[in-house]
Amino acid sequence: MVDNVTTNTDDHLEENLAVQKMIQAGKFVQALERLSLLLKTDPKVADAIYMKAVCLRYLKRYDEAARTIESLKAVVPEFGRAYQEQGHLYRATQQPIKALNAFQKACQYNPALFASWIAQSELLSLVNAPQQEINVAKAQAERIKTLPKALVAVTNLLAEKRLMKAENLCRHYLQSNPKDTEGMRLLADIAEKYGAMEEAEFLLESAVEFDQKSIQLRLDYLQILRRRQKLEDAYKQAQYLYKREPKSPTFQAQLAICHMQLGRFDEAIELFETVKAREPKNFANLTSLGHALKTKGDNEAGIAAYKAACDARPDHGEAYFSLANLKTYKFTDGEMDVMKAQLDTPDLTYRDRVHFLFALGKAYEDRKLYKESFDYYEQGNTLGRIQMRYEADKMTLELEAQANVCTAELFDKQKGRGCMAPDPIFIVGLPRAGSTLLEQIIASHSLVDGTQELGNILSLAHKLRGRGRTIEDAEYPRILHDLDAEQLKKFGEQFIEDTRIHRKTAPYFIDKMPNNFRHIGLINLILPNAKIIDARRHPMACCFSGFKQHFAEGQEFTYGLENVGSYYRDYVKMMDHWDAVLPNKILRVQYEDVVADTETQVRRILEYLGLPFEQACLEFHKTKRSVRTASSEQVRQPIFKSGLEQWRNFEPWLDPLKEALGPEIMARYPIKTR
Repeated sequence: MVDNVTTNTDDHLEENLAVQKMIQAGKFVQALERLSLLLKTDPKVADAIYMKAVCLRYLKRYDEAARTIESLKAVVPEFGRAYQEQGHLYRATQQPIKALNAFQKACQYNPALFASWIAQSELLSLVNAPQQEINVAKAQAERIKTLPKALVAVTNLLAEKRLMKAENLCRHYLQSNPKDTEGMRLLADIAEKYGAMEEAEFLLESAVEFDQKSIQLRLDYLQILRRRQKLEDAYKQAQYLYKREPKSPTFQAQLAICHMQLGRFDEAIELFETVKAREPKNFANLTSLGHALKTKGDNEAGIAAYKAACDARPDHGEAYFSLANLKTYKFTDGEMDVMKAQLDTPDLTYRDRVHFLFALGKAYEDRKLYKESFDYYEQGNTLGRIQMRYEADKMTLELEAQANVCTAELFDKQKGRGCMAPDPIFIVGLPRAGSTLLEQIIASHSLVDGTQELGNILSLAHKLRGRGRTIEDAEYPRILHDLDAEQLKKFGEQFIEDTRIHRKTAPYFIDKMPNNFRHIGLINLILPNAKIIDARRHPMACCFSGFKQHFAEGQEFTYGLENVGSYYRDYVKMMDHWDAVLPNKILRVQYEDVVADTETQVRRILEYLGLPFEQACLEFHKTKRSVRTASSEQVRQPIFKSGLEQWRNFEPWLDPLKEALGPEIMARYPIKTR
């Protein structure tokens, strides 16, 4: 009657178990009464809301059950059991197509839901779906049935983002079953979510050795290799799968993604086109094709691919957002109507809803309807925050720990150590601060290769943290005092070696990961000759630009005016610290200055880098190279001043941002009256 799973909030475990027993005994009215008391005390207990919906369905109070499910999805948008219960409700009300869709979404968010796989197989037979689809659903149900109960529980916990319980249970299981590859795969997934990428890679590499035929293990291993920037190794895994079944669209797409990450866009596009020829309505492939074409610089073909994805699946929010994210595309009235209609659809997924909200924010901004635009951006941010684990106070403490550890004394003690290679040029700061423009300018120089936002420094910082989950328990940054000369040199050399795959033949290269500003101390210790440029932009312009940008991953601090303002304030304080303990190390480049007098700033940057002036740096928009960020189309055009103060159009609604930034930050950039 109700899935026997543990509660989302352990504070209410005993109460929830008691209600479960009532439901299993068919005492739905009594269970509802008890749940009502619990939800009055804490209205956001997911398990309680879920069980309330179950009770209402069994009592045939279907409208109330539907409203309860929607309230559950508002609290936890990707809660698999919410969609499973919605599927049961649709079946009870004789809506098989909607039920099938709900059960499919349930398994997307939680692949361990046995009842949803069984329901899918039954409904697929009912609607005369291809036998292959029916067999897949049956096979998944059988797989879950044969899994050890402990691993089913781990999968449930993992799907519901209860990582600590999932980890403890999984490790306990593996103590008795050390070579269970599914247990190893799940523990690797947990480690990845904690940021312990090295451990995740080791677990998956070992699991693949134990079971070399498992496709799922290789796909997971491939993903973690990508996350760790081990792109050649990832490419080898993708090649293995492709050679095993060269006509598989899944394996073709995986190999295409590897080609993209290695900068081989022609090969990637060819594979995406192969998939398209076989599956012309594969919306995910069409979207990936659009990404590849856009990054390469073929804007017109990219737009066509995105539009084809929209036509293939009108509720595919990512395709619409990808059009908005070009920054140059203008939506038609009809396209805006489609997006608004999708937002009125109750079955729209959380991720699609967020994509549509940000896309409509951009559409209304283009039409100068700023109140409507802000409302959509605000809704997108509010919904986006539900899934974010970002806490502003923790970030403040993390940066304070950097300042406390990375003192002038530390750098004096470690002076002369590390890898002396002068190759890297780091561009740091906040996203949307003009770093892509600076990269395009510098990468237009014949002696510099542009790459992308490389995750290597962040990965090293995660590795040095150890197993500590809190700031107090983490070994990093305290460990920086204990690293010897050999270790520092090794880390620096490893960075040069691991990033070589992104380079061509130039002696210098750019890493424009903005979040590296948190780890400038680490960079200076392992690569003392590296150059560091701080891309700075007016706080209101920078923060609001981040607020209205929906990032593919990371940058969780941007979701909310208060969060992004607090982060900017902490960033400025952190950069002040680096300036104090590493004087003359960092070049600060103000975006507004680059726009106002490009040549002066270009010459200043090249002088800092020790590079001769080249005219190509002034004509950066003519440089043909792949650009992966949201500013890709903007940096392929000459500099324009119209974007400097776009935030002023939204100023009536930005008081929370001004307050979060505080008067000291604002005083550095006085807001001029128009």
